[in-house]
Amino acid sequence: MTSQPSPRMSPQEMVERALELSTADDTVVIADSGSSANLRFAGNTLTTNGVSRSAQLTVISIAGQGVGVVSRAAVRPEELADVVAAADRAAEDARPSEDARPLVGGTVSADWDAPAEPTTIGVFGAFAPALGEAFAAAEAGGRRLYGFAEHSVTTTFVGTSTGARLRHVQPTGRLELNAKSPDMKRSAWTGVATRDFSDVDVAALDASLARRLEWAKNRIDLPAGRYETLLPPGAVADLMIYLYWTAGARDAFEGRTVFSRPGGGTRVGETLASLPVRLRSDPAAAGLESAPFVVAHASSRQSSVFDNGLPLTPTDWIADGALANLIQTRHSAELTNLPATPAIDNLIMEGPAGGRSLEEMIASTERGLLLTCLWYIREVDPQTLLLTGLTRDGVYLVENGEVVGEVNNFRFNESPVDLLGRVTEIGASEQTLPREWNDYFTRTVMPPVRVPDFNMSTVSQAS
Repeated sequence: MTSQPSPRMSPQEMVERALELSTADDTVVIADSGSSANLRFAGNTLTTNGVSRSAQLTVISIAGQGVGVVSRAAVRPEELADVVAAADRAAEDARPSEDARPLVGGTVSADWDAPAEPTTIGVFGAFAPALGEAFAAAEAGGRRLYGFAEHSVTTTFVGTSTGARLRHVQPTGRLELNAKSPDMKRSAWTGVATRDFSDVDVAALDASLARRLEWAKNRIDLPAGRYETLLPPGAVADLMIYLYWTAGARDAFEGRTVFSRPGGGTRVGETLASLPVRLRSDPAAAGLESAPFVVAHASSRQSSVFDNGLPLTPTDWIADGALANLIQTRHSAELTNLPATPAIDNLIMEGPAGGRSLEEMIASTERGLLLTCLWYIREVDPQTLLLTGLTRDGVYLVENGEVVGEVNNFRFNESPVDLLGRVTEIGASEQTLPREWNDYFTRTVMPPVRVPDFNMSTVSQAS
């Protein structure tokens, strides 16, 4: 006897059926349907391309104040009852959850019934020919291009026993481009974030890499020390993302982080920056659109499964240089007596109006360093948010407004919070791609900044 294929169920049908099967007091079901397309290239040649698909179902059962969470990939209809039963059992066996709150009410997305949206290799339809032209230009210029382009779309469906039916489609794209000299001794990196690759100017990116490889022909060795340093938007993004990730209200309230007030409480309201900087998130920000409601597959110190479906609104984390909010669940908000401000999946930093471009900032620099990007960032001290890491793919010396050559790499030691208090110039903000964290966080708008005394703690042998 041959087995029959399982009848297919849409993500919405999986959600509805799981809610029906659960015997828990309350239930949250999250169905994620994803697809990804990629191009990879090396030495001015496309090497691989492909498309993949994924599906994950998360069942969150609530019995009293106990929570059971079971997540499974590619759940078939005949497996659904077992997944739900496992979550129900886990909830019955669980200890009471301190973050237990009534589930969010029954908002229904207007497009709840729409199918999941996939991506295809066709997303690179205009980009791929432009990439081929960049390969030809690089070959003619004696450069080798390496890197990858990746586009993914995840459609998330959230259903709750209180009637919420929420749907969100999240496209995410990124391009990483590395240029090397034929002898592989000179290297430069750039990257961009995009929603659909229609706005990626490959020729301009390649031209910027070619210029930096030319700068690197003149090698200058410098000792460790504190240098006036220009950080481009991507490097600023890597530092600010780490600040954002550690801005949990619960940890700050308990005295664990740089955002803890000596003697108790948080530093909300305290001035952190020397200039009127603004750090904010907005789920509706143009080009950075992200989920407008909480999606929590599990509880943590910064998220709560009980908050699933909670609407997200524009939130200032730093306003006019002062700490305005920390990442809050409804539970931590009650502890701190501050508003509930959950995490949002984008980050925007802005300085005073009229900020200059990075090129204009270089032109006004008497002597200083120009970074390209930061790499291998790790936390040293949570109480000060001291980070360490390496420079990579180009650190350049600027003298009298011109780049005069490439210098050796360094290990740095800096706290992004302390750095905010020492920044002397904030340039014009632009959409950018972090180097270190772009596997996890791509939706950022950041400015270049000038730091008078960036701490290059030791010379690095990395190349």
